[in-house]
Amino acid sequence: MARVTLQDIAEHVGLSKFAVSRSLSGKDGVSAETRELVERAAAALGYIKPVTQSVARDIGLVFHDLDVVNSELRMQIQNGVQREAHRLEYPVRLQWTHVPDQVEALARSSAGLLLVGAHDRDTIDSASAAGVPIVRLGWVSALEQVDQVTGTDHEAGQAVAQYLLERGHRVIAFVHGTPGYRGRLERYYGTREITERHADVSLHQMWFEENSGFVDALKSLQAVGVSPTAFFCAHDGLAVTVVSELLALGYRIPDDVSVIGFGDFSAATQISPQLTTVRVHGAEMGAAALRLLINRINAPELGDEVLFQRVLIASKIIERRSSGPRRS
Repeated sequence: MARVTLQDIAEHVGLSKFAVSRSLSGKDGVSAETRELVERAAAALGYIKPVTQSVARDIGLVFHDLDVVNSELRMQIQNGVQREAHRLEYPVRLQWTHVPDQVEALARSSAGLLLVGAHDRDTIDSASAAGVPIVRLGWVSALEQVDQVTGTDHEAGQAVAQYLLERGHRVIAFVHGTPGYRGRLERYYGTREITERHADVSLHQMWFEENSGFVDALKSLQAVGVSPTAFFCAHDGLAVTVVSELLALGYRIPDDVSVIGFGDFSAATQISPQLTTVRVHGAEMGAAALRLLINRINAPELGDEVLFQRVLIASKIIERRSSGPRRS
């Protein structure tokens, strides 16, 4: 028989999981009537209260351990969390895993949980069952009732498109690389939102494996009469590949074409020409997420309804030598 979770009780009584958790833990923030309603429902459903630490203070920090592409961003987030935790005198326990049971065990022995990366629904549900505050750093479902801290992918796409248009570029390629990453799509959607306002501008998508395939993708565009003068790459690693391949084909950067990356990671300044890119503030995202989580732990909202927050840390275009005006 499946274990009864806080979410099961919440759905049964028509309240938020947060209200259910506070009712069963004896904490403030819910009325006596709500507490009694939840306790009766828990007993009727056969809910077994987990054994918890009496003065749990540790912050759990969980990274999805199979996300290789975003490893440098993850390290920035970790540094931001740990610096802020040191300043605020909170201990942090770190785990790299995608196993639901391991995430749940950490959540149950922590005061709150920071969940980073593309964790699947089983993992998220397991963490939520612990009944502690959770802040997500990564994509969430539409109107998902959870606190989230993230970057400004869509806005970044808009900003890069505007940047290129102001420099005269009218044929732009968005380089996805390997498909399946939500952030890349948001950057593309932002770029498209700006370019489609201009009848004389065309935006083209390029899909290929991370470390090969760019030349074939470029030739496919050229075969139908498309010759981009600017490439917006979904992350800096892709931009390095694009720069290298274009130089090998005899293109001059930025005289013939411009290349823009995303992330402002170490690779951006380790090639020539150095990359114009979008700086993502990973450390600031980590620090903001920790502050939000501690606020949830120490000062929960009163009443049965929790208003969850979306916190965006704005990115910034960093201009270097890989981009310039279109030359006729």
